[in-house]
Amino acid sequence: MHVSQYAYFALFGRSTPAAAMAAVLGLEPDETTVRGSRIPEPKAVPVRHAWKVVCREPGLCVDEQIAHIVHRLAPHTQAIATLANRLVTEGEGCGAVLEVVRYFNGEGGGDAFTAAPDLFGWHLDREVLDFLHATGAVLDVDEYDMIPAPVTD
Repeated sequence: MHVSQYAYFALFGRSTPAAAMAAVLGLEPDETTVRGSRIPEPKAVPVRHAWKVVCREPGLCVDEQIAHIVHRLAPHTQAIATLANRLVTEGEGCGAVLEVVRYFNGEGGGDAFTAAPDLFGWHLDREVLDFLHATGAVLDVDEYDMIPAPVTD
């Protein structure tokens, strides 16, 4: 079994662009998205602006990836909490999220690495839970079964 996974912490807003979020926080994001940039034709559909800090380091279990993110963001907890509370007022889907994304692949799953047994389980420690509580962030976990269906004749 192969697994590829990453985690990120993001702030989302409808009217506050990522550059403005970075200015408020004094922290540059690893990735951004721009509202309306996903579907440019025939008319841009408003999505959200996003400011993200990401850990895609292979070989780490999810809790280690999350720990890297929280360690990096911890000095900015109060500023993140203040901004997240303001972003929530911009509409549905706005605010803060800690996202975990995992893809489970069959043998030889492309660029995915072979998963050691300890990569499948994960937990959130008190520091992470305190950070999520302080910032008002939600936890969202997406897991995708990419194992091909068996071929039947």
